[in-house]
Amino acid sequence: MRPIRPPFAARREGSARRGTSSVLAAVGLATALALTATACDSSGKTTASGDASASASASSTGDGKIKIPDNIRQKLKEHGIDIDKWKNGAWKNWNRDQWLREADEFINPVIKDLWNPDRMRKANDPDKGVSDNDLSGDQGVTDPTPAPVRAQAVRAAYHDNAPTAGKVFFDSPEGTMVCSATVVEDPAHPGKSNLVWTAGHCVHAGKEGGWYRNIAFVPAYNNSGRTAAQLQNATRQEVAPYGVWWGDWARTSQQWIEEGGRTGGHGASYDFAVIHVTPEKGNGGKSLEETVGSALPVNFNAPAVPKVDSITATGYPAAAPFDGQKLYQCQDRPGRLSILRTDPTMYRIGCTMTGGSSGGGWVETGPDGKPALVSNTSIGPVSSGWLAGPRLGAVARSVYESVSRKFANQ
Repeated sequence: MRPIRPPFAARREGSARRGTSSVLAAVGLATALALTATACDSSGKTTASGDASASASASSTGDGKIKIPDNIRQKLKEHGIDIDKWKNGAWKNWNRDQWLREADEFINPVIKDLWNPDRMRKANDPDKGVSDNDLSGDQGVTDPTPAPVRAQAVRAAYHDNAPTAGKVFFDSPEGTMVCSATVVEDPAHPGKSNLVWTAGHCVHAGKEGGWYRNIAFVPAYNNSGRTAAQLQNATRQEVAPYGVWWGDWARTSQQWIEEGGRTGGHGASYDFAVIHVTPEKGNGGKSLEETVGSALPVNFNAPAVPKVDSITATGYPAAAPFDGQKLYQCQDRPGRLSILRTDPTMYRIGCTMTGGSSGGGWVETGPDGKPALVSNTSIGPVSSGWLAGPRLGAVARSVYESVSRKFANQ
């Protein structure tokens, strides 16, 4: 990755209580090569993020609007937040006292047409049971730095070649931001999922902040693979052919909330999130999965690194030399990266994708011969060349199942 400057380099520094050495010592990287998370802001720089264990507290009405329960409205008022004023622009106030942080404070009311083509374009700049102990076999292990693998452009139409991929847009104190994401299956609604998988730092700023705002998912963004110049006067249908889907519930790990920060590697092993979405303008009752025609299963029993032959990472890199408008992939045999000996070892692959690719899905062929999501892009060095993503175990499964259960009877 190209060097990324704070606050857009979404690295995380662990809490002092962990008392363990950083990934820089483990990998032998120079201080200047501090790991950076890979979301991007409107200038193309990587964004600051953290970990967030987040549960949205709003419910979908089924018509593309999000209803805020009365008890949540009251809690928001305690923070000085009025929902109606919020939707009319008050969300731009990032006063520390009004930056909602806790899991039950997540709100994301639909603001119709906020994510217009121009705003999206400029948001440049992610049968064995498995428990945490089962993942400990690789803990504390770091393999040699992989050789860079040049990211390859996905052939348009993206929907035909990577139907589950898309972009997550959101607002932060630094401006409009973007990450990548993947449509995943919902066990509570087979064939009718409204779940999206991304990185924790794409929904919450971590221990020094709170929930990001106006979080929305656009599947198959720029499906026809147009250049930035060609998108100057594009319509919303051209950039978002399958609609804009707003998050009405989100969750990530408590580790991410407590330890996520702007720089460093702490919390990266738990840097994942699940968003439940609803269409901005209604969709005739069709789910996200029905709309795009596909959703990936999530493998929480993914094998240890030495047993994985190949992983394919997909995303919309936005930092130079990319511009965030096109979809790319990297395929490589993963190695191991240890952030902390107390945390699960991460997957690491060679890849030249940059900021904006955060949250993008990592896919491996499962035991049944079919593709399954096994990780997501979390971190990379300030100079592009490799990416790392968490191995998904019991914590990730808990996050995923909690979102599924929330909407099981809806």
